[in-house]
Amino acid sequence: MVRRIDVSGSGGVRLAAWEFADPPQAGGRNGAGAVLLLHGLLGRAAHWAETARWLSVRHRAVALDQRGHGRSGRPADGPYTREAYVADAQAAVEHLGLAPVILIGHAMGALTAWQLAARRPDLVRALVICDMRASALGAAGQREWGEWFRSWPVPFATLADVRKWFGEDDPALERPKPARGDFYAEVMAERADGWRPVFSRRQMLLARETFVHDAHWEDLALVECPTLVVRGLDGELGRAEAQEMVRVLPRGTYAEVPDAGHFVHYDQPEGWRRVVEPFLGAAAPA
Repeated sequence: MVRRIDVSGSGGVRLAAWEFADPPQAGGRNGAGAVLLLHGLLGRAAHWAETARWLSVRHRAVALDQRGHGRSGRPADGPYTREAYVADAQAAVEHLGLAPVILIGHAMGALTAWQLAARRPDLVRALVICDMRASALGAAGQREWGEWFRSWPVPFATLADVRKWFGEDDPALERPKPARGDFYAEVMAERADGWRPVFSRRQMLLARETFVHDAHWEDLALVECPTLVVRGLDGELGRAEAQEMVRVLPRGTYAEVPDAGHFVHYDQPEGWRRVVEPFLGAAAPA
Protein backbone atom coordinates (compact mmCIF):
# COMPACT_ATOMS: atom_id res chain seq x y z
CA MET A 1 0.00 0.00 0.00
CA VAL A 2 1.19 3.50 -0.84
CA ARG A 3 -0.53 6.60 0.45
CA ARG A 4 0.05 10.23 -0.40
CA ILE A 5 0.48 12.85 2.31
CA ASP A 6 0.62 16.53 1.38
CA VAL A 7 3.20 18.61 3.20
CA SER A 8 3.63 22.39 3.21
CA GLY A 9 7.22 23.14 2.29
CA SER A 10 9.29 26.31 2.43
CA GLY A 11 7.29 29.34 1.33
CA GLY A 12 4.08 27.28 1.37
CA VAL A 13 5.00 25.12 -1.65
CA ARG A 14 2.84 21.98 -1.68
CA LEU A 15 4.96 18.84 -1.47
CA ALA A 16 3.76 15.29 -2.09
CA ALA A 17 5.16 12.68 0.30
CA TRP A 18 4.50 8.98 -0.25
CA GLU A 19 4.36 6.50 2.61
CA PHE A 20 4.94 2.87 1.68
CA ALA A 21 2.93 0.23 3.60
CA ASP A 22 0.51 0.95 6.43
CA PRO A 23 1.52 3.41 9.16
CA PRO A 24 3.36 1.46 11.89
CA GLN A 25 1.84 0.74 15.26
CA ALA A 26 3.57 1.48 18.56
CA GLY A 27 6.30 -1.08 19.17
CA GLY A 28 5.90 -2.43 15.64
CA ARG A 29 7.73 -1.78 12.40
CA ASN A 30 8.82 1.72 13.40
CA GLY A 31 11.05 0.28 16.15
CA ALA A 32 14.03 0.72 13.82
CA GLY A 33 13.18 4.36 13.07
CA ALA A 34 11.71 6.26 10.17
CA VAL A 35 13.39 6.78 6.79
CA LEU A 36 13.00 9.72 4.41
CA LEU A 37 14.08 9.03 0.83
CA LEU A 38 15.18 11.97 -1.35
CA HIS A 39 15.51 11.48 -5.11
CA GLY A 40 17.98 13.29 -7.34
CA LEU A 41 17.54 16.02 -9.92
CA LEU A 42 14.95 14.93 -12.57
CA GLY A 43 13.84 12.04 -10.34
CA ARG A 44 10.69 11.39 -8.36
CA ALA A 45 9.64 9.55 -5.22
CA ALA A 46 8.40 6.55 -7.24
CA HIS A 47 12.00 5.73 -8.16
CA TRP A 48 12.45 4.60 -4.55
CA ALA A 49 9.54 2.14 -4.61
CA GLU A 50 11.60 -1.06 -4.47
CA THR A 51 13.91 0.31 -1.77
CA ALA A 52 10.97 1.64 0.26
CA ARG A 53 9.20 -1.71 0.22
CA TRP A 54 12.06 -3.65 1.79
CA LEU A 55 12.75 -0.80 4.18
CA SER A 56 9.12 -0.82 5.33
CA VAL A 57 9.57 -4.23 6.97
CA ARG A 58 11.62 -2.58 9.76
CA HIS A 59 11.10 1.14 9.24
CA ARG A 60 8.47 3.72 8.48
CA ALA A 61 9.45 4.45 4.86
CA VAL A 62 8.51 7.79 3.27
CA ALA A 63 9.68 9.14 -0.10
CA LEU A 64 9.35 12.83 -1.00
CA ASP A 65 8.67 14.40 -4.38
CA GLN A 66 10.90 17.44 -4.07
CA ARG A 67 9.77 20.84 -5.36
CA GLY A 68 9.64 20.96 -9.15
CA HIS A 69 9.44 17.15 -9.36
CA GLY A 70 6.77 14.46 -9.46
CA ARG A 71 3.45 15.52 -7.92
CA SER A 72 4.88 18.37 -5.87
CA GLY A 73 4.42 22.04 -6.66
CA ARG A 74 6.42 23.70 -9.43
CA PRO A 75 6.34 27.43 -8.64
CA ALA A 76 7.19 29.33 -11.82
CA ASP A 77 9.80 31.52 -10.17
CA GLY A 78 10.99 29.07 -7.56
CA PRO A 79 12.99 29.47 -5.51
CA TYR A 80 15.00 26.39 -6.49
CA THR A 81 17.86 27.09 -4.11
CA ARG A 82 19.78 24.88 -1.71
CA GLU A 83 18.09 26.66 1.16
CA ALA A 84 14.63 25.90 -0.23
CA TYR A 85 15.33 22.19 -0.79
CA VAL A 86 16.85 21.75 2.67
CA ALA A 87 13.95 23.63 4.28
CA ASP A 88 11.48 21.42 2.39
CA ALA A 89 13.15 18.25 3.68
CA GLN A 90 13.13 19.63 7.21
CA ALA A 91 9.42 20.48 6.87
CA ALA A 92 8.67 16.91 5.78
CA VAL A 93 10.60 15.44 8.73
CA GLU A 94 8.84 17.68 11.22
CA HIS A 95 5.34 17.56 9.69
CA LEU A 96 5.37 13.76 9.46
CA GLY A 97 6.95 13.21 12.88
CA LEU A 98 9.94 11.29 11.47
CA ALA A 99 12.72 12.64 13.71
CA PRO A 100 15.25 11.39 14.47
CA VAL A 101 15.13 10.23 10.87
CA ILE A 102 17.35 8.14 8.63
CA LEU A 103 17.98 10.14 5.46
CA ILE A 104 18.73 8.31 2.21
CA GLY A 105 19.51 10.54 -0.74
CA HIS A 106 20.54 10.07 -4.34
CA ALA A 107 22.61 12.70 -6.19
CA MET A 108 21.08 16.15 -5.50
CA GLY A 109 18.85 14.51 -2.87
CA ALA A 110 21.99 13.23 -1.12
CA LEU A 111 23.37 16.76 -0.98
CA THR A 112 20.08 17.97 0.51
CA ALA A 113 20.28 15.14 3.05
CA TRP A 114 23.79 15.90 4.26
CA GLN A 115 23.14 19.63 4.38
CA LEU A 116 20.09 19.00 6.58
CA ALA A 117 22.12 16.62 8.76
CA ALA A 118 24.85 19.27 9.12
CA ARG A 119 22.43 22.05 10.05
CA ARG A 120 19.98 20.09 12.20
CA PRO A 121 21.84 17.12 13.72
CA ASP A 122 19.05 16.74 16.25
CA LEU A 123 16.70 15.64 13.46
CA VAL A 124 18.92 13.01 11.80
CA ARG A 125 19.81 9.56 13.11
CA ALA A 126 21.80 8.15 10.17
CA LEU A 127 22.57 9.11 6.57
CA VAL A 128 23.13 7.31 3.25
CA ILE A 129 24.76 9.29 0.42
CA CYS A 130 24.31 7.72 -3.02
CA ASP A 131 26.55 8.88 -5.90
CA MET A 132 26.89 12.59 -5.11
CA ARG A 133 30.16 14.49 -5.28
CA ALA A 134 31.31 16.98 -2.63
CA SER A 135 33.56 18.81 -5.11
CA ALA A 136 32.36 21.67 -7.30
CA LEU A 137 31.07 20.36 -10.63
CA GLY A 138 31.84 23.55 -12.57
CA ALA A 139 30.36 25.82 -15.22
CA ALA A 140 31.31 23.56 -18.13
CA GLY A 141 29.11 20.79 -16.81
CA GLN A 142 26.21 23.19 -16.44
CA ARG A 143 26.54 24.22 -20.10
CA GLU A 144 26.64 20.56 -21.09
CA TRP A 145 23.40 19.95 -19.21
CA GLY A 146 21.74 22.79 -21.10
CA GLU A 147 22.91 21.32 -24.41
CA TRP A 148 21.75 17.87 -23.34
CA PHE A 149 18.28 19.15 -22.50
CA ARG A 150 18.05 20.81 -25.93
CA SER A 151 18.94 17.50 -27.59
CA TRP A 152 15.88 15.71 -26.22
CA PRO A 153 13.55 14.84 -29.14
CA VAL A 154 10.37 15.91 -27.33
CA PRO A 155 7.57 15.18 -27.61
CA PHE A 156 8.12 11.43 -27.71
CA ALA A 157 5.45 9.55 -29.64
CA THR A 158 5.33 6.60 -27.21
CA LEU A 159 6.86 5.45 -23.94
CA ALA A 160 8.79 2.88 -25.97
CA ASP A 161 10.43 5.80 -27.77
CA VAL A 162 11.32 7.33 -24.39
CA ARG A 163 12.95 4.10 -23.24
CA LYS A 164 14.84 3.65 -26.50
CA TRP A 165 16.20 7.20 -26.63
CA PHE A 166 17.37 7.39 -23.01
CA GLY A 167 18.48 3.75 -22.91
CA GLU A 168 20.14 3.46 -26.35
CA ASP A 169 20.15 6.57 -28.58
CA ASP A 170 21.11 9.40 -26.20
CA PRO A 171 24.51 10.74 -27.40
CA ALA A 172 25.55 11.04 -23.74
CA LEU A 173 25.59 7.22 -23.49
CA GLU A 174 28.75 5.22 -24.03
CA ARG A 175 26.80 1.95 -24.25
CA PRO A 176 23.13 0.92 -24.00
CA LYS A 177 21.60 1.05 -20.50
CA PRO A 178 18.00 -0.25 -20.52
CA ALA A 179 17.48 0.64 -16.83
CA ARG A 180 18.24 4.27 -17.69
CA GLY A 181 15.44 4.20 -20.27
CA ASP A 182 13.05 2.83 -17.66
CA PHE A 183 14.14 5.52 -15.18
CA TYR A 184 13.28 8.36 -17.57
CA ALA A 185 10.04 6.71 -18.69
CA GLU A 186 8.84 7.20 -15.11
CA VAL A 187 9.24 10.99 -15.34
CA MET A 188 7.20 11.42 -18.51
CA ALA A 189 3.51 12.26 -18.82
CA GLU A 190 1.24 11.95 -21.86
CA ARG A 191 0.08 15.24 -23.37
CA ALA A 192 -2.04 15.97 -26.43
CA ASP A 193 1.03 15.91 -28.69
CA GLY A 194 2.91 13.01 -27.07
CA TRP A 195 5.05 12.26 -24.00
CA ARG A 196 6.86 15.10 -22.25
CA PRO A 197 8.77 15.40 -18.94
CA VAL A 198 6.69 16.13 -15.85
CA PHE A 199 9.21 18.80 -14.85
CA SER A 200 10.35 22.05 -16.43
CA ARG A 201 13.86 21.69 -17.85
CA ARG A 202 14.39 25.42 -17.23
CA GLN A 203 13.59 24.96 -13.56
CA MET A 204 15.87 21.92 -13.34
CA LEU A 205 18.75 24.00 -14.68
CA LEU A 206 17.97 26.66 -12.08
CA ALA A 207 18.07 24.04 -9.33
CA ARG A 208 21.37 22.63 -10.57
CA GLU A 209 22.89 26.11 -10.93
CA THR A 210 22.62 26.61 -7.17
CA PHE A 211 25.00 23.77 -6.26
CA VAL A 212 27.39 23.02 -9.16
CA HIS A 213 29.74 25.99 -8.66
CA ASP A 214 30.50 25.34 -4.98
CA ALA A 215 32.22 22.57 -3.09
CA HIS A 216 30.32 21.06 -0.15
CA TRP A 217 33.09 19.63 2.02
CA GLU A 218 32.44 21.96 4.96
CA ASP A 219 28.84 20.76 5.31
CA LEU A 220 30.04 17.17 5.04
CA ALA A 221 32.48 17.64 7.92
CA LEU A 222 29.62 18.84 10.15
CA VAL A 223 27.58 15.64 9.79
CA GLU A 224 27.68 13.95 13.20
CA CYS A 225 25.61 10.82 12.55
CA PRO A 226 26.78 7.48 11.06
CA THR A 227 27.01 7.96 7.29
CA LEU A 228 27.38 5.52 4.40
CA VAL A 229 28.83 6.79 1.11
CA VAL A 230 27.77 4.53 -1.79
CA ARG A 231 28.99 4.69 -5.37
CA GLY A 232 28.43 2.61 -8.48
CA LEU A 233 31.61 1.53 -10.21
CA ASP A 234 30.36 3.26 -13.37
CA GLY A 235 28.77 6.22 -11.59
CA GLU A 236 29.66 9.90 -11.39
CA LEU A 237 31.36 9.77 -7.98
CA GLY A 238 34.92 8.50 -8.33
CA ARG A 239 36.47 6.11 -5.82
CA ALA A 240 39.17 8.52 -4.66
CA GLU A 241 36.68 11.31 -3.99
CA ALA A 242 34.25 8.93 -2.28
CA GLN A 243 36.98 7.69 0.04
CA GLU A 244 38.01 11.27 0.79
CA MET A 245 34.38 12.03 1.68
CA VAL A 246 34.47 9.11 4.12
CA ARG A 247 37.69 10.49 5.63
CA VAL A 248 36.12 13.95 6.08
CA LEU A 249 32.95 12.57 7.64
CA PRO A 250 33.28 12.12 11.41
CA ARG A 251 31.56 8.71 11.24
CA GLY A 252 31.82 7.73 7.58
CA THR A 253 31.71 4.30 5.91
CA TYR A 254 32.36 3.43 2.26
CA ALA A 255 30.66 0.95 -0.09
CA GLU A 256 30.51 0.40 -3.82
CA VAL A 257 28.13 -1.58 -6.01
CA PRO A 258 29.54 -3.51 -8.99
CA ASP A 259 27.93 -3.13 -12.42
CA ALA A 260 26.06 -0.02 -11.26
CA GLY A 261 26.00 3.40 -12.85
CA HIS A 262 24.73 6.70 -11.51
CA PHE A 263 21.27 5.29 -10.70
CA VAL A 264 22.70 2.75 -8.27
CA HIS A 265 19.51 2.00 -6.35
CA TYR A 266 17.49 1.74 -9.55
CA ASP A 267 19.67 -0.26 -11.93
CA GLN A 268 21.22 -2.62 -9.34
CA PRO A 269 18.60 -2.88 -6.58
CA GLU A 270 19.94 -6.14 -5.14
CA GLY A 271 23.52 -4.87 -4.92
CA TRP A 272 22.24 -1.62 -3.41
CA ARG A 273 20.30 -3.49 -0.75
CA ARG A 274 23.33 -5.66 0.09
CA VAL A 275 25.38 -2.61 1.09
CA VAL A 276 22.64 -0.43 2.64
CA GLU A 277 20.73 -2.93 4.77
CA PRO A 278 23.68 -4.01 7.00
CA PHE A 279 24.67 -0.37 7.53
CA LEU A 280 21.16 0.51 8.70
CA GLY A 281 21.06 -2.55 10.94
CA ALA A 282 24.19 -1.34 12.73
CA ALA A 283 23.49 2.41 12.66
CA ALA A 284 19.79 2.23 13.53
CA PRO A 285 19.05 -1.03 15.33
CA ALA A 286 15.52 -1.77 16.45
